[in-house]
Amino acid sequence: MFKRHKSLASERKRALLSQRATRFILKDDMRNFHFLSKLVLSAGPLRPTPAVKHSKTTHFEIEIFDAQTRKQICILDKVTQSSTIHDVKQKFHKACACFPFALHHDCKFPEASPAMQNCPKWYPSRVGLQLECGGPFLKDYITIQSIAASSIVTLYATDLGQQVSWTTVFLAEYTGPLLIYLLFYLRIPCIYDGKESARRLRHPVVHLACFCHCIHYIRYLLETLFVHKVSAGHTPLKNLIMSCAFYWGFTSWIAYYINHPLYTPPSFGNRQITVSAINFLICEAGNHFINVMLSHPNHTGNNACFPSPNYNPFTWMFFLVSCPNYTYEIGSWISFTVMTQTLPVGIFTLLMSIQMSLWAQKKHKIYLRKFNSYIHRKSAMIPFIL
Repeated sequence: MFKRHKSLASERKRALLSQRATRFILKDDMRNFHFLSKLVLSAGPLRPTPAVKHSKTTHFEIEIFDAQTRKQICILDKVTQSSTIHDVKQKFHKACACFPFALHHDCKFPEASPAMQNCPKWYPSRVGLQLECGGPFLKDYITIQSIAASSIVTLYATDLGQQVSWTTVFLAEYTGPLLIYLLFYLRIPCIYDGKESARRLRHPVVHLACFCHCIHYIRYLLETLFVHKVSAGHTPLKNLIMSCAFYWGFTSWIAYYINHPLYTPPSFGNRQITVSAINFLICEAGNHFINVMLSHPNHTGNNACFPSPNYNPFTWMFFLVSCPNYTYEIGSWISFTVMTQTLPVGIFTLLMSIQMSLWAQKKHKIYLRKFNSYIHRKSAMIPFIL
């Protein structure tokens, strides 16, 4: 009996202790909840996070400075997002043309701007625009929205000098050699001795060389007019002068030796001439077909994709090199050198080979970087070598 009462008393003590512990926990929870409620009420009502609003600028203001003097020339207002650098140049030219007789409604001029005294030089093809002095010139197709960090865009204008179109450059480069060679072929008395020219008959290779030379530059002219998609851009006049001096000068030197009355025919006779002439015509045909292929979209309909060879055997050179047009071009001049066997043609061929190899390697690197599926085992210009 004593043990039973003792166990009942211990159970009652445990029950009382558990009830006290429960009350203590509830009171503690109530205190925590009361503290949390006060904290929330003191913080005020919950507010939603404001959404970030992106500014949508519909018009830009363009400040144009002189790149040399760092002085402001004018400010162009109301330039739209879709406007390109070419549009800005046109707008800038219009603003300069109307100063100081009438101010354009979309432009502002700083007072006593010394740069505006030379306004006639700022026509579109002559001006170069930069984001910072010494930086690269912006392409005409770049939009203002792509370079604008705010509603105000600062550009620096540079005078690029007298400009000519690329079509003019190519036509001048190729027309000159065609006419110059024909003048030497006719053996004008002011160039050669008339008695010596009448006494010595021309070797057949002289006539063949004139035919091949004319075919080469006539093809160049026709492709410039009807095949190549020449850039609408411009280049400084000095580049035209340098190119014409190079082509015209070498043509005069080459034509003088080949059409000279004392010209010596090739060492191996007709066999050397025939093989070289056939190879020259093959390279000319291959060069033409490659240029036609490069000027048109390939089978994917995308001009940016690297062209793939087709059923034309002349285009199979694409399997081996990246720039088969340069390969055929060098092949033509090597054939012409062997056919005429003259030193001036050999020097011209060497210089052209060096220049075209540099162009080919540059294009080859672009193809490797731009096209993931490009065949890395290809050479740039000469199969398995270069």
